Amino acid sequence: MMGMASPVRITACLHRPLASGLCGLAVAAALASVPAVHAQAVAVPDPKEWSALTPQQQATRRADIRRQLEQASPQEREAFRAGLRERIQGLSPQERQALIASTRERWSAMTPQEQERFRQERRAQLKAMPPEQRRDLIRERREMLQKLSPEERAALREKLPAR
Repeated sequence: MMGMASPVRITACLHRPLASGLCGLAVAAALASVPAVHAQAVAVPDPKEWSALTPQQQATRRADIRRQLEQASPQEREAFRAGLRERIQGLSPQERQALIASTRERWSAMTPQEQERFRQERRAQLKAMPPEQRRDLIRERREMLQKLSPEERAALREKLPAR
């Protein structure tokens, strides 16, 4: 059902699930730092098809992607992240907003314990990243923000916690 498309990168939207609207895909791609067992191409899911899946189907597909990424080579994991990122950046502002809205609904449906578990998992993933990979992540996020419309950037700024 998921198209076997070019590999893609999601790290630009991993930190804040509601900001990106694609936390399910982000979690799957975040495991790209797991050591490789054997080489295997990992197909990048289409964001539109992904959003049409039920939460249970997404969980199953996410687990499958995680297993594939665990066994993929570092180059294949990088290719997956790069392709996913391109897919997300290729969405129109309206498509991104639709994905954000559906993700926001799923996030709101999660219990506070599930939300906290997700946050803790993400923190652990970020801490486990080598410094170079974290710098790349920040650079990618900045590039992604530059491609957003002024309205999208303003909306994201409103969600940031006060410093």
